[in-house]
Amino acid sequence: MLRDHRGLMALAALGTLALACAPNAPMQTGAGTDNLPALSAIRGEDLQRDIAALAGDAMRGREAGTLDELRASGWLVEKIRGIGLQPAGEDGTYYQWWNIRRIRLSDASMVSVAGTTTAMWKDVVVTTPTDVTLDLPMVYVGNATDAELQGVDLTGKAVAASLVAPPNPPGRGLSLASWRYATTAVRAQSTRLLARGASAVVLVADSLAETGMPFYAANAARGTYGLDSSGAATRPRRTPPVLLVRQSMRSAVQGRDVRLKLALTTESFVYPSVNIIGVVKGTNPAKANEYVLYSAHQDHDGVRFPVNGDSIWNGADDNATVSVALMAIARAFVKQPGERPALFVWHGAEERGLLGSRFHAAHPMVPRDQIAAVLNADMIGRNHPDSASLLGVQPPHRNSTDLVRMALRANELTGRFTLDSLWDRPTHPEGWYFRSDHLPYARLNIPAVEYSTNLHPDYHTPADEWQRIDIAKLTRMTQWMYATGWLVANADKRPALDAGFKLER
Repeated sequence: MLRDHRGLMALAALGTLALACAPNAPMQTGAGTDNLPALSAIRGEDLQRDIAALAGDAMRGREAGTLDELRASGWLVEKIRGIGLQPAGEDGTYYQWWNIRRIRLSDASMVSVAGTTTAMWKDVVVTTPTDVTLDLPMVYVGNATDAELQGVDLTGKAVAASLVAPPNPPGRGLSLASWRYATTAVRAQSTRLLARGASAVVLVADSLAETGMPFYAANAARGTYGLDSSGAATRPRRTPPVLLVRQSMRSAVQGRDVRLKLALTTESFVYPSVNIIGVVKGTNPAKANEYVLYSAHQDHDGVRFPVNGDSIWNGADDNATVSVALMAIARAFVKQPGERPALFVWHGAEERGLLGSRFHAAHPMVPRDQIAAVLNADMIGRNHPDSASLLGVQPPHRNSTDLVRMALRANELTGRFTLDSLWDRPTHPEGWYFRSDHLPYARLNIPAVEYSTNLHPDYHTPADEWQRIDIAKLTRMTQWMYATGWLVANADKRPALDAGFKLER
């Protein structure tokens, strides 16, 4: 799940979600579809074996754009070939190749405060890569309140301030709380100061942001990632630099006649990444060009700085759970195909900005108008054994009432989870709906939903290990996804897009 809190509130009952899907006319799903003929092909022992391999240390966290991601991709291809999926990628293969463009600050970049050169990524974090050389007077404005800024001319200056809590700080009960806090606070405060004319912003970390500095620095040092093309920019747009510095630098930025000197240069790289695509053809020739697309992402964070002695960020829940779930669902469809074909896509580089799904949505391996529905999932193996979330159920995120009804019916037939509706609301602080691979398809008006069991304390940490996955819950979530796709595959009509749907954030 792409990184972007507050504790969970009371769970919403399944009936509440069903009411949200009015009108109440039942969706016609064809004769015998509730039988789920290949449900027994989805077995916990298969899921456990596969996730132990995909999320094991030998895969080194599967970071996008690295050999580790490609190793995991090759492993997936050999597994789905053995399952019996037919290749649906480029040139008769399972692969759809594309490139990542990465831009980062070069090691030659320099930041000097009050005549002292700082240790980049240790004492100071440059939040976004930019090419700029500056030598500016620095003015310190305390907490940058409206009263402190009254009558102060910030134009053309480097403005230093103490970091303060953002208006809606994330909660502290989940992983990465200090990094999330720092990211949100830096964005909020720097936006205000830049809007008042500052040419550079230097923010002194508070105690919580200081705790998150190692992760913040490691993440920022990696730079930015995007899809590469023949016209892709190899340098970032020049933007005013925003810096986060440690508390130990407070006295330096508060001094008189202090200057900020910057010499920031960027460098650009291109790395290969890949989507893995296979298909089970349908049994009804009249529906042969209406695909049920199952979606996962295979990548995670790779090898990074150690936490409690562990430097491999395995990403077992995020998102090896869904990668192996799609393998299990593929076994079921190979055993008993539906009337419509089932298309399986393991997207690359989701953690770098939904890059694989953005690429496939723009360049699908089947015509876009032949994709009947997208069933995406992200993190489906943790938290309470009987709770889950289904995203794309409530306006403004719901784009197909037909598809939602099928997903709710499938839950009744399989997992019977109590559905937490809060994560699907536009007011949820996580913005959960906008952080996984269904999004590029939904933006193109393709019916889409997402399954999740939501955040937990090990999210995006080395502690997200396969041994912590609830295999029984993962099995039920996988069966729920399979059942939804089976209903879609055998419905008399493909799910309709809701009239007037327009996805906005």
